[in-house]
Amino acid sequence: MASLKEIRKRISSVKSTRQITSAMKMVAAARLRKAQDKIVKLRPYASKMHELLIGISVRIEESEREQAYSRSSGDEKVLLIVVTSNKGLCGSFNMNVIKESLRIIDEKYYDRYRNGTLKIMTIGKKAFDFFSKRDFLIYEDHSSLFDDLTFDNCSALADKIMDAFLEGEFDRVEFIYNRFRNAANQDLTYENFLPVETDGEKDDIQTEDYIYEPSKEEIIFELIPKTLKIQFYRTVLDSYVAEHGARMTAMHKATDNATELIRDLNLEYHKARQASITNQILEVVNGAKALSGQ
Repeated sequence: MASLKEIRKRISSVKSTRQITSAMKMVAAARLRKAQDKIVKLRPYASKMHELLIGISVRIEESEREQAYSRSSGDEKVLLIVVTSNKGLCGSFNMNVIKESLRIIDEKYYDRYRNGTLKIMTIGKKAFDFFSKRDFLIYEDHSSLFDDLTFDNCSALADKIMDAFLEGEFDRVEFIYNRFRNAANQDLTYENFLPVETDGEKDDIQTEDYIYEPSKEEIIFELIPKTLKIQFYRTVLDSYVAEHGARMTAMHKATDNATELIRDLNLEYHKARQASITNQILEVVNGAKALSGQ
């Protein structure tokens, strides 16, 4: 059995840890509330923009601009955008994304990985730290995007990726990230970014009869890039919100575990203290007997 001094040290250490995890839980909760408001307001707008794009596409012959973004020349050159967090202490949040990325590479793009036509863009230090230390081609790292997560910053990066696609640097661009569902749950998501694919969704959208001004062609010329930028921002923001939800949940569990451990240590301490007192009483009684026997 551990000594009373050792148990007191462990209790003090666990209490300090509980204070830290409790504080981190409150910080994550505050950031979650703020970021959650943004994603809740953005999702309907992003969904409506996508619906509008499909609705116009039904009634129009593909313009050159649309053909450029929806061109399909195979999957020879692929860019995977892996979105994680910059910090840890959020449970399996980051490892789930990394494991899913490895699974997709192994099952779908193993040949591209072997011949060097698969590249990875990391958004989040955890993804960069993992892939940069292994045999993967890192296209770019944009972990600093989370330092100032705004639509303008995401839009600039989306523009860069779209330009690379139009120039033929990539034939396919895909996202792997955690989509926010609620504070306790995230949906691991793997979705396409480029080329634009709407054919499979046209039958599911009820299109309205609009009056187009100035013209359908000019509208779609502007609509596709804007929709892609919004999709990019929504994806990164979704991951950011999900990160704080995962961290809040992880710190809540850590705080509960620390409380339970303190309770067990206190019980162990009292048992050890009681045993120590009993031993001291026995020593006094035995000493008294020895003296009386003399």
